Amino acid sequence: MLNQTLVTEFLLLGVTDIQELWPFLFVVFLAIYFANVAGNGAILMIVTSDPRLHSPMYFFLGNLSCLDICYSTVTLPKMLENFLSTHKAISFLGCISQLHFFHFLGSTESMLLAVMAFDRFVAICKPLHYAVIMNHQLCTQMAITIWTTGFFHALLHSIMTSRLNFCGSHHIHHFFCDVKPLLALACGNIELNQWLLNTVTGMIAMGSFFLTLLSYFYIITHLFCKTHSCSMLHKALSTCASHFMVVILFFAPVVFTYVHPASGSSMDQDWVIAIMYSVVTPLINPLIYTLRNKDVKRALSRVIRRRV
Repeated sequence: MLNQTLVTEFLLLGVTDIQELWPFLFVVFLAIYFANVAGNGAILMIVTSDPRLHSPMYFFLGNLSCLDICYSTVTLPKMLENFLSTHKAISFLGCISQLHFFHFLGSTESMLLAVMAFDRFVAICKPLHYAVIMNHQLCTQMAITIWTTGFFHALLHSIMTSRLNFCGSHHIHHFFCDVKPLLALACGNIELNQWLLNTVTGMIAMGSFFLTLLSYFYIITHLFCKTHSCSMLHKALSTCASHFMVVILFFAPVVFTYVHPASGSSMDQDWVIAIMYSVVTPLINPLIYTLRNKDVKRALSRVIRRRV
């Protein structure tokens, strides 16, 4: 008979058990977190305050910046706290809540990237109909739909995970609560949970990735077939380059984590990969969009001049 106990808390083992590295890692991740909040907060402030940026592209960019701030806030503050403490406990309710919001914001961002790719497809391939197709009502409906879908997708995982029985060790080999590390601690039948993770989460991730690639395929095909000016071709491709970089950096580790078959050694790799899409990607998004986007740079300079 398995020893099943009522779990009240878990222990997050974090990224390393070498205590001498904790102060250094605390400073590094604290700087990353502040840079993330400052960078994405600046973009959010610019796209909401500058009337010149009140277009579908920047409406979705504002959503992305908001998501990135929240996404890293779900995991990084608890990681920073654990660097300063030897008792790295998180309550059962706190663990399930962290799992819920992580999957809520992560799945929402994956769908948002697909919507942003569709927006670029309409802007480049259907420029005369862009204002009619990407009207304010449709943009608002798409944003509400992906946020709502992400919430209920995460709710499914959080409810199913909270109903599991846990026995033996309560040590989570990760720096935050996620479905895969918790399934490794569960006793009993976890086939349904594993199926939901691989199928439902996999469908959202791979579906969004496929639709994003499809949009870019049509964009590139349209540009090479219809555009005869090299300068116009370069300008159009440059417009999409920043977004495509974000897509690759986000989807590649997500697909590797949630779609590939689980293995005994995968747990040691998952936290490294998780840092890529939950910490690094939200940090570089503002850098990519501000350094490669002239409209955002001009709007930022106008804000700085007004402040000065």
